Order: sequence, then C-alpha cells, then structure tokens
Amino acid sequence: MWSKEKKEGPMVLLVGPSGAGKSTFVDRATSDFKNLVDIITYTTRPMREGESEGHPYHFVSDEEFKQKVKRGDFVEWAEVHGKCYGSPRDQIEKAWEQGKAVIMDVDVQGAKKIKQEYPHSLTIFILPPSIDELRQRVIRREGKPPADLELRMSNAVREIKEANAFDRQVVNSDFEVAYSQIKKMIEDLIQKG
Repeated sequence: MWSKEKKEGPMVLLVGPSGAGKSTFVDRATSDFKNLVDIITYTTRPMREGESEGHPYHFVSDEEFKQKVKRGDFVEWAEVHGKCYGSPRDQIEKAWEQGKAVIMDVDVQGAKKIKQEYPHSLTIFILPPSIDELRQRVIRREGKPPADLELRMSNAVREIKEANAFDRQVVNSDFEVAYSQIKKMIEDLIQKG
C-alpha cells in the first residue's frame, strides 16, 4: 500500500471517445472501491437532462473557467467539441493526502497531459465494439442525434487510432466483462500502490 506521506498515490485514467462508457465505469468503480475517489472535472458545456452540479461535472461559465486556467488550477484542460474541460489539481492532491486512489474519466489529449505530469498513472483506453455501436450509444444517451454527432464520430475514429499509446485497452462490448477487466487492473494498482 502507498503512504499518505508520498506526494503521489495511485491514479487510474479511463480514456476513450464520447459514448464509450467511461463515466459508467467510473461510477461502478467508485461504488466498489471505497478508497477510490472520482475527480470531478470542470466544464463550460451546458448541463444535460439528468445531470446536476457535481455529477458528472462542475458546470462553470466561460469566464470562471478562464480564471481557473489563469490561476493554474488545472493539471490539464482542453477544448473538446467547442466546450472546455479541466481536471482540478487540488482534488487530486487532496485525495492523495487522505491516502486515497483517484480515478478520472478523460479524453485522449487530457490523458496524455496528465500522464506527463503523473507518469505513474495507469491509462486504460475504453474501446467501443464498433463505430456504429458508438453512434447508437451517443444517440440513446442524448435522446436524439446531437447536432455535433458527426464531429464526435470523426473524433472517435481519430482517438481509437491512438488506443495502443495507452497502458491497457478494454473493449466495451459487454459491460460486465469489460468491467471485470478494469476492476482487476484497479485492484492490482491499489495493492501495488
């Protein structure tokens, strides 16, 4: 196990295209592992139906986000599909100070930036079974085809080409099978600490 004195603790980054299932895996993992903390990122995108402040994001204005960037509050931030997303440094450090492991749902560019700063982090790329299935998942989640669906799908194709650049890859064709693989990876990381 890792100690509270260490500056850095275990970190899991779930990476993949929009609709791959990252946030569902994070929710399940934080339910199963009491010592695993989901780092809630900040975004400027509008809240979707069924979402609330802090789940799955901290929703802020463009101006608030710019101020956070200026202060260096984010370990990484990026513009994705025209909206900004940032990973808060203070939440990560607080979790480690408390002796906890952290898990984050991030995009490809965010994962690369975090891995540069925290090279010990475990990156797991979540692959959809196919682009057609990914398209259907996004439509089901949104309740209708989103205006930027084709942009998301072209970005997904580009991101999937980078899957092998990450530590592990898991195909999410069956949630329970994929989750059991991810769970084992998290268990191994936490035990290794």
